[in-house]
Amino acid sequence: MSESSQVDLEEGRYRARELGIEIGVFPVGKFNAITDVKGVKVGHTTIVKGSSTRTGVTAVLPHGNIFQEKVPGAMHRGNGFGKLVGYTQVKEFGTIETPIVLTNTLSVFTAADALVEYTLSFPGNENVKSVNPIVGETSDEYLNDIRNKGITKEDVFKAIKNARSGFIEEGSVGAGTGTTCLGWKGGIGTASRVLPGDFGGYRVGVLVQSNFGGILSINGAPVGRELDNFYFRKKKREDGSCMIIVATDAPLSPIDLERLAKRALLGLARTGGLSSNRSGDYIIAFSTATKIEHEPPNRSRKEEVLYSKYTSPLFCGVAEATEEAIINSILRATTVTGYKGHVGKAIPIDQVIEMCRKYNVLNWNKSLPMAG
Repeated sequence: MSESSQVDLEEGRYRARELGIEIGVFPVGKFNAITDVKGVKVGHTTIVKGSSTRTGVTAVLPHGNIFQEKVPGAMHRGNGFGKLVGYTQVKEFGTIETPIVLTNTLSVFTAADALVEYTLSFPGNENVKSVNPIVGETSDEYLNDIRNKGITKEDVFKAIKNARSGFIEEGSVGAGTGTTCLGWKGGIGTASRVLPGDFGGYRVGVLVQSNFGGILSINGAPVGRELDNFYFRKKKREDGSCMIIVATDAPLSPIDLERLAKRALLGLARTGGLSSNRSGDYIIAFSTATKIEHEPPNRSRKEEVLYSKYTSPLFCGVAEATEEAIINSILRATTVTGYKGHVGKAIPIDQVIEMCRKYNVLNWNKSLPMAG
């Protein structure tokens, strides 16, 4: 049965910039997505069955056979109530060697097993004996019968196979099918920033799986407070998590990739996120500038690495892109009815526009003086 016949799809779901909400100062890439970083692909599997299964898988691929040509990577833990498979090896060696998969909490282990199988079966990996799968999660238990798990290895393979560059579906899709965020339906969101030439011309892209509580703010407008829909009000749900994936083409060391990952939490905070007691807020960051061979031909390698003193524009860019990706995940999400009749309601776009106008954060449309 098709997704559209099971989930209440609504007309008029827009991204932030389509509504005139311009977050930050740096320009965005062509797709305003993590796929603006060359080579990065994203795929979804959306699973909607009966009245209780509302879940899915989202896969992010830095490039093809990533095991044989690993990428520099880092992870950062904001609040650690979560299950992030692969964390310690990335912290130890500073490389990522599988696609990055997002799903629901109890399906992490199925997804990890699928990633191992995928990697072992990839042409060129016939002699591989150890794999470090990267899988993150948020709990979609409010809209999804999470004890049923709902994810198979084939669903993970499908998300990887479906991965594409360019335009990315957002909202109630993939790993965001059953998530809620800041009082409304959440989901998958993405955004990017392109630094001007004098700052290196680098790109940074972000993809989020938003599923956390707090007091929604959109470009500084206190939307959650104005719409009387937020945690601490009428015992609104506080718990949840946010998975954030950061990609860049800047040649960063693993140390500076972790520093970049930390700044993504600033973007989460700007949206009103609180990193509550039971929130699992994790960031996975990687650079596509370098590929590290699994079987190196020499004992050492030479590579370009950006000096840390030039990272501040990237820090600004990742904070802006994270903030916008989270807002996009909410604006693009559709109303979903799921487990036990629970409803994740799409935020009313007309009221968002009204609040943003009230606080003068719409349609700034002005050129910002900036280095070329």
